[in-house]
Amino acid sequence: MSEMNMVQAINDALRLEMRRDDRVVVLGEDVGKVGGVFRVTAGLHEEFGEDRVLDTPLSEGGIIGTAIGMALYGLVPVPEIQFADFIFPGYDQIVSELAKYRYRSGGEYSAKLVIRTPVGGGIRGGLYHSQSPEALFIHVAGLKVVCPATPYDAKGLLLASIRDPDPVLFFEPKRVYRAAKGEVPEGDYTVEIGKARIAREAQKAARMVTVIAWGAMLYEAIAAAEEVKKKGIECEIVDLRTLWPLDIDTIVASVEKTGRVVVVHEAPRTCGFGAELVSLITERAFLHLEAPPERVTGFDTPFPYTLEMEYLPLAHRIVPALEKVAGF
Repeated sequence: MSEMNMVQAINDALRLEMRRDDRVVVLGEDVGKVGGVFRVTAGLHEEFGEDRVLDTPLSEGGIIGTAIGMALYGLVPVPEIQFADFIFPGYDQIVSELAKYRYRSGGEYSAKLVIRTPVGGGIRGGLYHSQSPEALFIHVAGLKVVCPATPYDAKGLLLASIRDPDPVLFFEPKRVYRAAKGEVPEGDYTVEIGKARIAREAQKAARMVTVIAWGAMLYEAIAAAEEVKKKGIECEIVDLRTLWPLDIDTIVASVEKTGRVVVVHEAPRTCGFGAELVSLITERAFLHLEAPPERVTGFDTPFPYTLEMEYLPLAHRIVPALEKVAGF
């Protein structure tokens, strides 16, 4: 094993799969000689050449449309959208075409591809470089949505996503691109799509809370859990890893154990994925709940620049929610 950050783990996954399968191609803005704005694709152009690592015009609709065409002709494209905020010019291609090819063709065409894009705040990117649009894609049948929080999961889930028969939105939390480090196997392995993990197990206590998080917010949830532990509150943290398909069984098992739940995500509160999670938990584990579920989220405003740290649901905002449900 080697210690890697998330950038290195994703780069390693791309390099490994491009060596294994010559159908895999990478395309996007500045992904070639520059190696991407965050250097995630650094070195790929030199090894695989311009036929498999393509610098594209600044046209997200063109990038996605081209990738869909490549997929229909048997290639396995991995397009990069430089920031998730820029994905909307390609949204129609994704939801009207990509998500529906397998269904409309009766399984004859799968449009197998992975759209990689950095998401979330934490780098002072302001309103055009900090959004978390996961709920918009989870709502669309035919798409899978992945958001790893650790380098190990980033590599394993990306390899699994590239090999998956369905189109995958692969969201990369840029706030922890280099901050999150961990042991990552150097060879081939995958992390199963659709399986959450218990990132922190709650020890038996009078007051326990399940915390559901993903991406960069996992680390804020862990920090908040350590803080409330001093007050006798035990937190079990579920890292979703895959947002859709959702591992509802792991969530329900944790809620049945703790009786309380707090959901944390960066996206705005209204119609965020947290609302769907609360609904699913209420439908499946209502009799086990000892307190109303709580959500700690971004606000229903454009993402701010100067007030970024006030907008993000950091540990200091999570702690009061944990105390509230624990004391209900």
